[in-house]
Amino acid sequence: MPLTLVIGNKNYSSWSFRPWIAMRVANIAFDEVVVPLDTAEFKARVSKISGTGKVPVLLDGDIEVWESLAILEYLAEKFPAAHLWPADPAARAHARAIASEMHAGFLPLRRACPMNMRRPAKAHALADDAIANVRRIEAMWADCRTRFGHGGPFLFGAFGAADAMYAPVVARLHTYDISIGADARAYRDAVMALPAWNEWVDAARKESWIRPQDEIA
Repeated sequence: MPLTLVIGNKNYSSWSFRPWIAMRVANIAFDEVVVPLDTAEFKARVSKISGTGKVPVLLDGDIEVWESLAILEYLAEKFPAAHLWPADPAARAHARAIASEMHAGFLPLRRACPMNMRRPAKAHALADDAIANVRRIEAMWADCRTRFGHGGPFLFGAFGAADAMYAPVVARLHTYDISIGADARAYRDAVMALPAWNEWVDAARKESWIRPQDEIA
């Protein structure tokens, strides 16, 4: 029985994007179920499979896994050949640390710049706390690339769970035309060049659902 990933709108659901792109890049087969956010249908369906009432949720037979980072950990254990975490213990510990920092942090940036794949790329003024988030992310990416990224264009060489956790940040940097240095731009462009990235964006642009709170002029 294939895995099923229950997700929200592709245009807006940053948390859904994380396990989805990880599974696509790793060629892990799954069925996807899209449930539109902020609807009666969403609450009725998702509350039955997630105590949080939120997406994403991974279904594997009788197993239900919610929260993006927990899903990535589950997938890494179930599909070790996918190498979602680096093999080297030091790199793996570092990848988990920055993934956890993403999971718990950067609220000013996330609130100021909601993920919106349909929005034409256009600069958006940021407050100091959101700019500080961007600079911290740039510093982390540079550190990962310098120390662990010699095997490819991603944070730890090959695309993995840490890259998946930061994929919505890549989207925000592009959508809101946020100023970043050359190294961060190169990493951003490598992520956006993935076929899985373009598959998600193409689907997002075809959606008709609108969340006014995520539409920043």
